Amino acid sequence: MAGVIIPPASLLKRIAEIAEIPLNAGVFKKDCTDLTRRVSLLTHLIEEIKDSNQIDSAASSSSENDWWSDLVVALEASKRLLSSAARFQARDSSDVAAKRISFQFQCVTWKLEKALSNLSYDLYDISDEVREQVELARSQLRRAMQRYGSLNSNKFSSALFELMERDVKIKVEEEKDESVAETLHLAEEKKQLTKSPSISLAFYLSKDADSERLGKMVTKNTDESCKLTVPVDFLCPVSLELMKDPVIVSTGQTYERAYIQRWIDCGNLTCPKTQQKLQNFTLTPNYVLRSLISRWCTEHNIEQPANGRCGDMSMIRSLVRSLSNRSLEERRNAVSEIRSMSKRSTDNRIMIAEAGAIPVLVNLLTTSEDVATQENAITCLLNLSIYENNKELIMFAGAVTSIVQVLRAGTMEARENAAATLFSLSLADENKIIIGGSGAIPALVDLLENGTPRGKKDAATALFNLCIYQGNKGRAVRAGIVPALVKMLSETSSHRMMVDEALTILSVLASNLDAKSAMVKANTLPALIGILQTGQGRDRENAAAILLSLCKRDNERLVLIGRLGAVVPLMELSKNGTERGQRKAVSLLELLRKACQ
Repeated sequence: MAGVIIPPASLLKRIAEIAEIPLNAGVFKKDCTDLTRRVSLLTHLIEEIKDSNQIDSAASSSSENDWWSDLVVALEASKRLLSSAARFQARDSSDVAAKRISFQFQCVTWKLEKALSNLSYDLYDISDEVREQVELARSQLRRAMQRYGSLNSNKFSSALFELMERDVKIKVEEEKDESVAETLHLAEEKKQLTKSPSISLAFYLSKDADSERLGKMVTKNTDESCKLTVPVDFLCPVSLELMKDPVIVSTGQTYERAYIQRWIDCGNLTCPKTQQKLQNFTLTPNYVLRSLISRWCTEHNIEQPANGRCGDMSMIRSLVRSLSNRSLEERRNAVSEIRSMSKRSTDNRIMIAEAGAIPVLVNLLTTSEDVATQENAITCLLNLSIYENNKELIMFAGAVTSIVQVLRAGTMEARENAAATLFSLSLADENKIIIGGSGAIPALVDLLENGTPRGKKDAATALFNLCIYQGNKGRAVRAGIVPALVKMLSETSSHRMMVDEALTILSVLASNLDAKSAMVKANTLPALIGILQTGQGRDRENAAAILLSLCKRDNERLVLIGRLGAVVPLMELSKNGTERGQRKAVSLLELLRKACQ
């Protein structure tokens, strides 16, 4: 690398190539996903360095460019590693190969962290927002280094070794005649069912957080006084739901396919119920148990679960193919059906994503001229983003830019759902940074000012979550969020419901110096005093918190709010408010007392 300076444009291309490498679905899936996400976080850094034109001019100082050479090497190593890990198959590889890939993840993580630790921000005039982004990536890399230390332990290597040791036996088991397998399964299920206790359905209806779906399976004819019991083996040990596609893992335990597959995909090597090591990841359909569940549902007049995952998956794949059909009508019908399916259940959201729908839906956001297709596509992405793992897939599909485009120029319904999608995606901290740098905030502020009541709510929720990240506060202020929020404080009638949202966002922004200046310039103090005098619980508390932030260390403003009538409502809040409200009120009253002396 001596004397050769790789230009930033080449590094941006390399990061894009890394993001396009297919994710591994086996042992190293989480490692691949995490590494790709951390590398992607460096995009804005490289772009700012490219704009500064400092790489070539700094070439004379080898010490200053050592970090750049280290970063180039680390990114090249990341690309090679991700390609190798994506091709890795536990059953077809040696234990040595598995250990080597695990060790390479540790090395690449160390190289990336080392390169970033030697970066001189001042040399390239890096913005505060990007500095925070780089520090976030560094902290994630440091945590990953600790985790990879444990992954390279003897325990991990032993687990992989035992996995490969079963290779011959797996192949024999897969070639068994299905009727023989069913006979064995039947004998095992009869043995378990004769000794398994029964569980009160009423217990799960009252305790299971996701019991609504289970409750819907009970027919209207069910008498509330009659406690229907469900054999414990009919319920998935992970979800506690009646199974519709039961499968057997290598330990002999049965689970709902979607939930045990999700468990394995997250890198877990043990059986959830027994904590035994999984000797292989084969999921064998438990046809006998499925038949018993179906018979039990019929006997007790309960709506049976859907006929397994395979049929559903086949239908979903067909719908995804139709999304690329030349016929507008075919595309419109397919995206409408996927939208309907995506809002029904977590299982559907998982299968739709597994069928490869996300990149196609993202493409439809900007390539389809049909309004209904665009509206349904953005709503599909909103529904899919509810499932946590899909958030990453949506981000990796480069969806943010397309979502922002819909937010700017779509129909009002599409804009509302685009805002809601950005909120859902921004629940992950690293996504707050990416979304904030995408141009989404000005578009959200525009929706906040000019949208329907629902649109205003969606925009406010997204803006609140994005502004939790310090770097986005300045962006929001520059986009004009403060005047828009202050205007809401004094509005009446139907817009009055936005006061709570406006105050909540202002309280988050109040720690930012530019936001404080904008609030004073927008004449916020009288509006806040009015809320303090006539508002309700949480609104008064937030108003006091904002006033405290604005008036601390400013005697002129303290005297002003005293003249505007702040003392009496603050005294009342100090006695009857929440703990937080009382604390803010007492602090303000003390400052007012000192200012008047």
